[in-house]
Amino acid sequence: MTKRPNDIGKSSRIRVCVVAPSLNILGGQCRQAARLLEGLRKEPMLEVSWLPHDPPLPGVLRKLQSIKYIRTILTTTLYLITLFLRLPRYDVVHVFAASYYSYLLSVVPAILIAKMYGKQIIVNYRSGQAEDHLTNWRWTAVPTMRLADAIVVPSNYLVHVFARFGLEARAIFNIVELDHFRFRERNPLRPVFLCSRLLEPLYNVGCVLRAFACIQRRYPEARLTIAADGPMRSELEQLARELDLRHTRFIGRVPFHEMPSLYDHADIYLTASDLDNMPSSITESFASGVLVVTTNAGGIPYILTHEETGLMVRCGDHEALAASAIRLLEDPELAARLARNAAESARRFTWSAVRADWLSVYGELASLTASLRRDLARDGEKSVNEIDYQAAGSGKDS
Repeated sequence: MTKRPNDIGKSSRIRVCVVAPSLNILGGQCRQAARLLEGLRKEPMLEVSWLPHDPPLPGVLRKLQSIKYIRTILTTTLYLITLFLRLPRYDVVHVFAASYYSYLLSVVPAILIAKMYGKQIIVNYRSGQAEDHLTNWRWTAVPTMRLADAIVVPSNYLVHVFARFGLEARAIFNIVELDHFRFRERNPLRPVFLCSRLLEPLYNVGCVLRAFACIQRRYPEARLTIAADGPMRSELEQLARELDLRHTRFIGRVPFHEMPSLYDHADIYLTASDLDNMPSSITESFASGVLVVTTNAGGIPYILTHEETGLMVRCGDHEALAASAIRLLEDPELAARLARNAAESARRFTWSAVRADWLSVYGELASLTASLRRDLARDGEKSVNEIDYQAAGSGKDS
C-alpha cells in the first residue's frame, strides 16, 4: 500500500523562531527581544522559540569565547549550523536586525537559510544608523531585505528612511514593561541626572558631560550617573576630569533588572545622541516619572513631543541641553506637567498597546503559510495519485 504524505498544516498554531541577540550582548536589542518573546508566548495562536545570534559554545570550547577573533569564527560557525538544523521546524522566522557587520554576520545568513527552506521572514530592523547602512552597504543590505515578507521597525522615522530605498516597512513601537518601573512625582525636582547610553561615538555622551559642566556652574551640588560601558569609556572619563566635574560616576554596564532602581533615584534623564531610533531609556524614563531632556536625533521626535512629554534640543548643542535641564529645575509646574504627560504617553509602548499590530503581522504571514501548505499538500496528493495510477496500470501492488 502506498504511503500518502503527512497532513501539511495539521497544526493551527503558527510556529515562530525569533532570531535575536542573547542577553549576553550589551544593548537594547536583546532586551526588546526578551520583551517581545514574553508577549508572543502568551498568544495561543503562536508557538514561539528563541535562537540567539551568539549561541554559547559547548564544553571546553566555551573558554575560547574570550579570544576576540577566534570567538567570532567559532560563534558564527555554530550559529550557521544551528540555523540549518533548526529553521526547518518553523513557519515564520523573525530576525532582529542592527546595521553593518552585525547585519552581515547575523541577519543575512538567517534570511538566506530561511528563504532556502521556504519560510516566511520578518526583518525587525532596529538601528538608528539605517540610512548610512542602506546607503553604503547597498549591495548586501537592500537586496537581502527585499527577500523578507515583512519589514518591521520601531518608529515612523525608519519607515520613511526605508521608503527612500524602495523598501516598505511598518512601524510597531518598542515595548516597555510598565509594571517593572515605579512612577513617582519629583517634588521638588532635584539636580540628580542619569544617562545610560552606550559609550560609543553616535550617542555623544561627551555632549552630556559638557552640558553637565554648565549645570554644575549653576547647581554645584548636581550629580550625574553614567550607567553604561563602551569603547569610549576611558576617553570620556578623561573628559570629565578635564571639565573638573564633581559628583560624576561612571558605573559601567547595569543589568536590566537593576535599571528601575537607577531611574527611581534620578530626577532628570540626559541624552545627546547624534543618531538614534527609539531608545528604550526614554520610554522607561517616562514610565518612572524621570524628566527627559534630549537631542532631536533620528526617531526621538516620533516618541517625545517637545514641551509636552519632555524637552528637546538640536544635536550637538550642549549649552541648549544644559539650559533645558536648568529650565526644568526652575519651573516646577512645567516639570510636573511634562512628567504626567510622559507617564500617560508611556502606555503607547506596552505589550497590550502593540499586541494587535504584531498579531496582524503574524496573521498575514500565516495566510501566506497556509496557502503554501495547501499548495504543497495539493502537489503531494497529485504526485501520490500519479504513483497509484502507474502502479495500477502495471498490475503491481504498492
